[in-house]
Amino acid sequence: MFIFPLAQANVPAIFILGDSTADVGTNNFLPHSGNRANFPYNGIDFPQSIPTGRFSNGLNSADFLAKLLGYEKSPPPFLSLNFKSLLKNFTGANFASGGSGILDITGQSNVSITKPGKGQSPSDYLNKNHKNVIPLGEQIRQFSSVRRKLIAIKGRKAAMKYISESLYFLSIGSNDIFGYFHSQSSIPKSEFLSSLIFAYQKHLKSLLNLGAKKFGIISVPPIGCCPSQRAFNETGGGCLEELNQHSEDFHVMLGALLNNLSSECKDMKYSLGNAFEMTINIIKNPTPFNFTEVKAPCCGDGESFCIPHAKLCPNRHEYLFWDLFHPTETASELAAVTLFSGPPSFVYPINFAQLAEV
Repeated sequence: MFIFPLAQANVPAIFILGDSTADVGTNNFLPHSGNRANFPYNGIDFPQSIPTGRFSNGLNSADFLAKLLGYEKSPPPFLSLNFKSLLKNFTGANFASGGSGILDITGQSNVSITKPGKGQSPSDYLNKNHKNVIPLGEQIRQFSSVRRKLIAIKGRKAAMKYISESLYFLSIGSNDIFGYFHSQSSIPKSEFLSSLIFAYQKHLKSLLNLGAKKFGIISVPPIGCCPSQRAFNETGGGCLEELNQHSEDFHVMLGALLNNLSSECKDMKYSLGNAFEMTINIIKNPTPFNFTEVKAPCCGDGESFCIPHAKLCPNRHEYLFWDLFHPTETASELAAVTLFSGPPSFVYPINFAQLAEV
């Protein structure tokens, strides 16, 4: 575990939006969700080994970022809030939902992206039985309801000051790209990514219109290197480079969007975490980070999910991946520390610590 100083910035609250990389239990409250992690071995390194719904053996990056900002723990899922809590000791809310995306349609059907059987393609795994995630647009509507409550409790002037000084973390986009890539869509990649960026822009403008000013945004990592995606590499377990290229292109386009948006809205401040470079840096050179395994998952065999009685590694702190898609607690902590205090090569134009202070 890292030892790091807590931020001294006066940040009244943190609001977290996104997918399973930031979910702290949202999907536990969705009765028909197939994207859950509220069962062992998930949470094995959480206090009392409780499977909270985090897609991790312990904490995720949202948790560690909250600690770095001086909070005892990260905000709870929005769906668990008792609005009386807004009257005292309110530190924000987590809206992130595992399997969700920037687009409303993403994750609304169960999609298993594992190694296809003989004669099958990834699209054969599509199973459109029920809706099971909360997309980014709905997460923002949930935040809007919190905003209304804050205005009712604090008065408009005090509430809007509170909202403008708070931090907004977004970690989303991977599932949209997964869905597009594995659907074998006839839509050109450039056209799809442009539509994705346009949708992201719309969501960010909605948050700006609601009074948000400070955005800590995490781009898409090299998702082609996930254990689940290596199974598709016919040359023998390497990263799926075509999928990684989608992630890289998305990051470039997202950087341009944020630059343009902050030029239009002078009060907007942002940090963009380059999750692609952060992760690929570890994969290419794991030893300085004390990782010994950066290809296989700690829980499961690389072609099946982390479930009770799955194969479980004993040295979890030496693994980059916890399961088919998600990082271990150790990897999540490293990511949070890099986002918080890292150099411009990994997070720019300022890091998250500087964002908290502006």
